[in-house]
Amino acid sequence: MSPSNSSHEHYTHGIRENLHQFSHQLGQVFLVGLTIGMMRTVVPALAESEFGVAEGSFMMLTAFVVAFGFVKGTLNFVAGRLAERIGRKNVLLLGWLSAIPIPFMVLYAPSWSWIVVATVLLGINQGLCWSMTQTAKMDITRADERGFTMGMNEFSGYVGVAVAGIVTGYLAIGLGPRLGLFVFGVAVIALAILLALTSIRETHGWAKAESARHASGTLAGPKARIPNHVSDNPTTGEMFALMSWGDKRMAAFSQAGLVEKFVDALVWVFYPVFLYQQGLGLGPIGWVVGVYGFVWGGSQFVTGRLSDHIGRLKLIIWGMWVCGGGVALMLLGTGVIWWSFSAAVTGLGMALLYPNLSAAVADISHPNWRSSAIGIYRFWRDLGYGIGALGFGLVAHLSGAVTGGFWFVAIAMFLSGALVMLWGEETHPRLNPAPHHDETNS
Repeated sequence: MSPSNSSHEHYTHGIRENLHQFSHQLGQVFLVGLTIGMMRTVVPALAESEFGVAEGSFMMLTAFVVAFGFVKGTLNFVAGRLAERIGRKNVLLLGWLSAIPIPFMVLYAPSWSWIVVATVLLGINQGLCWSMTQTAKMDITRADERGFTMGMNEFSGYVGVAVAGIVTGYLAIGLGPRLGLFVFGVAVIALAILLALTSIRETHGWAKAESARHASGTLAGPKARIPNHVSDNPTTGEMFALMSWGDKRMAAFSQAGLVEKFVDALVWVFYPVFLYQQGLGLGPIGWVVGVYGFVWGGSQFVTGRLSDHIGRLKLIIWGMWVCGGGVALMLLGTGVIWWSFSAAVTGLGMALLYPNLSAAVADISHPNWRSSAIGIYRFWRDLGYGIGALGFGLVAHLSGAVTGGFWFVAIAMFLSGALVMLWGEETHPRLNPAPHHDETNS
């Protein structure tokens, strides 16, 4: 494997061939999930008693998730472009360094505004780190493994989110809310930085090798329907236009990503508040929200691989509708069993759509600009945190009840799924390959 070998032949793609690195990248995304998960149960439920947010001030309550969404979305965009310049590993490390102040800010926060600022740093961390775990795995795996790869990535991350939500709920009871979050946060971030420095390899070389095979025509297997009106090394403006409106399929996936984040923002902000209002304590709230995370995380293990066999599109559409149905179900019954069932339905819908939206974008992206395409898709997707939280915060404010926000999100999910059905197409290269005269511009 001498560095002088410039033929790219020593870069072998595949999960089995790169299992050691693949496993370490899964470990990183699990830690990324733990980092966001620690802010999900305790902080919203105790916004009033611990951080002074007045009861019923829905816009104030949603402010921290609005900030998170706009920052994370922007950083996804930056991460995708930056990774093509300075490499995946460096961007990952920058993301972890930005997380260091978060536990200290939670511990010492004199007011809610500190929590909002801590969540801005969390957005930077998540935008840089989660984007890189995705991009790096796409670099080292094969096209026919993309669904499974995305499923494993998101499975690992969202199991981390769920675990952290439950553990921090109990740590808050044992050590107090602030100290519990502080101890958990410091341990997770320190471990992540140590592992990133010692165990993560730079994967950009694999993407370059795949690009070289594209250019030489030696890429094996069916070719994907990559947009044919894009230059080999497109500018940031070209990429943004392509993903947002230039290619109808990419636009469909980007808007679906944006709207599905309304659900996750709702689970983050309003589920704990709604359940707290219904008389549940922090432990049971952690479990109900945890059911959503576990079902979402665990099912992606299956739904990502399933899309490699039956395609991405139908799973995305059904996922949008099942997920919206789960949100509506939350309000149609009472009791921990019912709420947990509703959370599980929502999580299952998420698992159907979530890894497969990212896989669909990766399918029809050229390796030269795949990192940017994923970054811009993730920009639109995570902007959904901010837009969704503003939307349901406003609806709740105007209606005077948290429940109005639930209906807003459920309806948005049904409409967005219909738009994917209208504009989207199957992207799996084996199930819908480019014509033989080669529609790609490689």
